[in-house]
Order: sequence, then C-alpha cells, then structure tokens
Amino acid sequence: AGASIINDVTGLVRDPEPASVAASHRALLVIMHMKGTPRDMQQDPRYEDLVGEIASFLEAQIAAAESRGLPREFTIVDPGFGFAKTPAHNLEVLRRLGEFAAAGRPLLIGTSRKSTLGVVLGGAGVRERLEATAATVAIAIANGANIVRVHDVPEMVRVARTADAVMSAGL
Repeated sequence: AGASIINDVTGLVRDPEPASVAASHRALLVIMHMKGTPRDMQQDPRYEDLVGEIASFLEAQIAAAESRGLPREFTIVDPGFGFAKTPAHNLEVLRRLGEFAAAGRPLLIGTSRKSTLGVVLGGAGVRERLEATAATVAIAIANGANIVRVHDVPEMVRVARTADAVMSAGL
C-alpha cells in the first residue's frame, strides 16, 4: 500500500510477520517493548531490572527480525513508554533513555499526552498535558531520542528544534 514504516506495538511477540513484510518491501520496522497484551499490560507490571529487561527484549526482537530477512539497519527501537509500565517505570525509562542507544538503532519514544503525565500533573486531563508533553519531548531528545511520536505536531516541532539546537550547540 506504499507504507514506508511499520510500527509493531507488540514487538513481534504475537506475530513475527511484520518483520517479513518489512523485509519484502524494504520498509522500516519500529519494534516496541510491551509485556502482555493491551488488555492486561497494566495489571501490576513488574521488573527486576527495568532498563536491562527492556534493552534485552529489544535486542532479541531485532535479532528475530533479522532472522526473517530484515536487515538490522531497517529497525527502530521504542522502549514502550506507557505500555506495561507504571508511572514510575515510565519516568525511569525517560531518565535512562540513553542506555537504549547501545542497540545502535534509532530510538523512538511516544510520551505525548500519556496517563503518566496526568499523574505527574495531579490528575490533569488529556487536553491539559501539552506542557508536560513538551517537557518530556525535550528531555527525550536530550537523552538520545531520534524520533518522537506526538499529537500536537506544530508545537512539538518547535520544542524538538529547540532541543536539537541546544544538544548540538548550534543553529
């Protein structure tokens, strides 16, 4: 159908076919971390080593995609902010985002309007999370994110340009 990126929120766990489709069409594949299913992922998510477990999962799924013919350079990793993680987990992922760079793949994160931001803001509704989204986008870029998934595109483009300028020490 002409898509150039496939975003697999299951991380190839439920169905490895997206890797084969991406390989056959030379499309990029976003591999996202999530434990469980959308129905049960938020029921008491636990980790012994949050970042280590996510990083190991992403590396294993990159290898799984490679085994289905998708070159490593066609993968993007997403630690799954908001997916099978508590608000505390999500904030730790954001603080330690740079540790996912070890996979050597572009890093995508989607913090936009997520419920964790509502918790941080004391119960703010979805439409009251613009500034919190802007803060997390800037922090994500400062911590190594290459791609940010957002709802409020014009506003976050300005945030991203500013963060990029700060991080590159130039215009």
